[in-house]
Amino acid sequence: MAEADLDIVIRSIAKKQIKTLTDAAKKRHARFMGMAAKAKDKESRDRYRHLARNTQQLAAAAARRLQITAENAADSYARSIKRAAEELAATKPAKEKGPAKPTKAAKAAKKKA
Repeated sequence: MAEADLDIVIRSIAKKQIKTLTDAAKKRHARFMGMAAKAKDKESRDRYRHLARNTQQLAAAAARRLQITAENAADSYARSIKRAAEELAATKPAKEKGPAKPTKAAKAAKKKA
Protein backbone atom coordinates (compact mmCIF):
# COMPACT_ATOMS: atom_id res chain seq x y z
CA MET A 1 0.00 0.00 0.00
CA ALA A 2 3.06 2.22 -0.24
CA GLU A 3 1.88 3.44 -3.65
CA ALA A 4 -1.24 4.95 -2.10
CA ASP A 5 0.88 7.23 0.07
CA LEU A 6 1.45 9.61 -2.84
CA ASP A 7 -2.16 10.81 -2.74
CA ILE A 8 -1.62 11.72 0.91
CA VAL A 9 1.53 13.64 -0.08
CA ILE A 10 -0.44 15.53 -2.75
CA ARG A 11 -3.07 16.53 -0.20
CA SER A 12 -0.48 17.60 2.39
CA ILE A 13 1.43 19.75 -0.11
CA ALA A 14 -1.81 21.44 -1.11
CA LYS A 15 -2.64 22.02 2.54
CA LYS A 16 0.72 23.74 3.06
CA GLN A 17 0.22 25.88 -0.05
CA ILE A 18 -3.27 26.89 1.05
CA LYS A 19 -1.96 27.84 4.48
CA THR A 20 0.79 29.95 2.90
CA LEU A 21 -1.73 31.62 0.60
CA THR A 22 -4.15 32.46 3.41
CA ASP A 23 -1.33 33.79 5.62
CA ALA A 24 -0.15 36.08 2.83
CA ALA A 25 -3.71 37.25 2.21
CA LYS A 26 -4.18 38.02 5.91
CA LYS A 27 -0.97 40.07 5.95
CA ARG A 28 -2.00 42.01 2.85
CA HIS A 29 -5.49 42.56 4.28
CA ALA A 30 -3.97 43.90 7.50
CA ARG A 31 -1.66 46.19 5.51
CA PHE A 32 -4.57 47.64 3.51
CA MET A 33 -6.67 48.09 6.64
CA GLY A 34 -3.74 49.88 8.27
CA MET A 35 -3.45 52.14 5.26
CA ALA A 36 -7.21 52.77 5.45
CA ALA A 37 -6.87 53.77 9.10
CA LYS A 38 -4.12 56.26 8.24
CA ALA A 39 -5.97 57.69 5.23
CA LYS A 40 -6.77 61.37 5.47
CA ASP A 41 -9.91 61.46 3.33
CA LYS A 42 -12.99 59.25 3.04
CA GLU A 43 -12.39 58.36 -0.61
CA SER A 44 -8.93 56.84 -0.06
CA ARG A 45 -10.11 55.09 3.15
CA ASP A 46 -12.98 53.47 1.24
CA ARG A 47 -10.59 52.49 -1.58
CA TYR A 48 -8.20 50.74 0.84
CA ARG A 49 -11.06 48.96 2.58
CA HIS A 50 -12.35 47.81 -0.79
CA LEU A 51 -8.88 46.52 -1.71
CA ALA A 52 -8.66 44.71 1.63
CA ARG A 53 -12.07 43.06 1.13
CA ASN A 54 -11.24 42.05 -2.46
CA THR A 55 -7.91 40.62 -1.32
CA GLN A 56 -9.68 38.34 1.15
CA GLN A 57 -12.32 37.25 -1.35
CA LEU A 58 -9.85 36.52 -4.13
CA ALA A 59 -7.53 34.64 -1.79
CA ALA A 60 -10.42 32.52 -0.53
CA ALA A 61 -11.45 31.72 -4.10
CA ALA A 62 -7.88 30.80 -5.03
CA ALA A 63 -7.60 28.58 -1.95
CA ARG A 64 -10.84 26.78 -2.88
CA ARG A 65 -9.61 26.21 -6.44
CA LEU A 66 -6.29 24.93 -5.13
CA GLN A 67 -8.04 22.56 -2.71
CA ILE A 68 -10.37 21.20 -5.38
CA THR A 69 -7.48 20.72 -7.82
CA ALA A 70 -5.41 18.87 -5.22
CA GLU A 71 -8.33 16.62 -4.28
CA ASN A 72 -9.00 15.81 -7.92
CA ALA A 73 -5.34 15.01 -8.55
CA ALA A 74 -5.06 12.84 -5.43
CA ASP A 75 -8.30 10.99 -6.19
CA SER A 76 -7.27 10.46 -9.79
CA TYR A 77 -3.91 9.07 -8.70
CA ALA A 78 -5.53 6.73 -6.18
CA ARG A 79 -7.99 5.48 -8.81
CA SER A 80 -5.25 4.85 -11.36
CA ILE A 81 -3.12 2.94 -8.84
CA LYS A 82 -6.13 0.86 -7.82
CA ARG A 83 -6.95 0.14 -11.47
CA ALA A 84 -3.34 -0.84 -12.19
CA ALA A 85 -3.29 -3.16 -9.17
CA GLU A 86 -6.54 -4.79 -10.31
CA GLU A 87 -5.17 -5.28 -13.82
CA LEU A 88 -1.98 -6.80 -12.43
CA ALA A 89 -3.97 -9.16 -10.22
CA ALA A 90 -6.15 -10.15 -13.18
CA THR A 91 -3.18 -11.00 -15.40
CA LYS A 92 -1.29 -13.14 -12.87
CA PRO A 93 -3.84 -16.00 -12.53
CA ALA A 94 -4.33 -16.07 -16.31
CA LYS A 95 -0.76 -17.29 -16.82
CA GLU A 96 -0.53 -21.06 -16.87
CA LYS A 97 2.40 -22.92 -15.50
CA GLY A 98 4.49 -24.89 -17.93
CA PRO A 99 4.75 -28.66 -17.84
CA ALA A 100 5.38 -29.92 -14.36
CA LYS A 101 8.90 -31.08 -13.67
CA PRO A 102 9.09 -34.71 -12.73
CA THR A 103 9.83 -35.32 -9.08
CA LYS A 104 12.49 -37.71 -7.82
CA ALA A 105 9.86 -40.34 -7.11
CA ALA A 106 8.49 -40.08 -10.66
CA LYS A 107 12.01 -40.35 -12.10
CA ALA A 108 12.71 -43.42 -9.98
CA ALA A 109 9.44 -45.04 -11.09
CA LYS A 110 10.28 -44.31 -14.72
CA LYS A 111 13.71 -45.92 -14.39
CA LYS A 112 12.20 -49.10 -12.89
CA ALA A 113 9.75 -49.43 -15.71
